[in-house]
Amino acid sequence: MPGGRLTQQDRQQIALGLADGLAYAEIARRLDRPTSTITREVLRNGGPTAYRAEIAHRATAHRAHRRRQTAPPNSPATPQPYGRDAEAVRAYEETLTTVFVQSGTPQMMARVLAAVCLSDSGSLTAAELVERLKVSPASISKAVAFLEEQGMIRRERDARRRDRYVVDSDVWYQSMMASVRGTAQVAETARQGVAILGPGTPAAVRLENIARFLDFVSESIARAADQARDVLHTRPETGSDGSAEPHPDR
Repeated sequence: MPGGRLTQQDRQQIALGLADGLAYAEIARRLDRPTSTITREVLRNGGPTAYRAEIAHRATAHRAHRRRQTAPPNSPATPQPYGRDAEAVRAYEETLTTVFVQSGTPQMMARVLAAVCLSDSGSLTAAELVERLKVSPASISKAVAFLEEQGMIRRERDARRRDRYVVDSDVWYQSMMASVRGTAQVAETARQGVAILGPGTPAAVRLENIARFLDFVSESIARAADQARDVLHTRPETGSDGSAEPHPDR
């Protein structure tokens, strides 16, 4: 099986494979590469829907140059539990951070949130975040204050009386409900404009349709979130076909 770095032609073949809906394993087979190589490459460069061969090739060259400038010689990868591929985990953390940023979370806050989400304990201390993200304590302090204010993490004291920053599974439910409330507020504001612009006028009709659409969406999301809330507190089990099956965890 060939070694060495992926070439620009390899990346073009990866992009074509993703566009055709091929699995990572099939793309790897066609390129005669390990599946883990393809997985890392795609996750590091935007994920399966955003991967672009030219951009990935330039970004990889830039990262390699940056590492040569900043990384100490022979620095080992951070060891990972459960036999995980350290490079694949690092690439996935970058991807998750990017998704959080694209959804509106500031960069440093997104990095902190991704780091805590990917910790097996679901919590990290400020010192652990500083070490993991290689940033200043002040940056961590600002980030966790923002995330606490948004209700995305909470603070608790451990046995050594250190503050730990925790991602509670129910945070995702609360975040969804906050979005529902915001959408409902937009709907109500749109409906207020109907009376001001005059019922039946073109602008008023447009606002009324917006309000009805947003009412339907927000009510549907709220209902689905309530029905699915228990999923956040279940432990998936692997079925005989390799798929995940939910298992009650409380």
